[in-house]
Amino acid sequence: MKTLNLVTLALVIIGGINWGLVGVAQFDLVAAIFGGQDALLARVVYTLVGLSALWQIMPLMRAGSTGEVHAQARR
Repeated sequence: MKTLNLVTLALVIIGGINWGLVGVAQFDLVAAIFGGQDALLARVVYTLVGLSALWQIMPLMRAGSTGEVHAQARR
């Protein structure tokens, strides 16, 4: 499970960097690498990033239920 969390976190970070590039420079790195937004590989990457974001909700909820989020906020 830890490996899956690390992989999904890496994909979420990649997605965030890609969206940052889209917002700042109007450049979609994923589309540029995989042949356009409609290319099958680009759509697979977009889908994996989206699923990874959904997966990362679980650790966030677990951290919130154990008080870990509140402990970090009080520092």
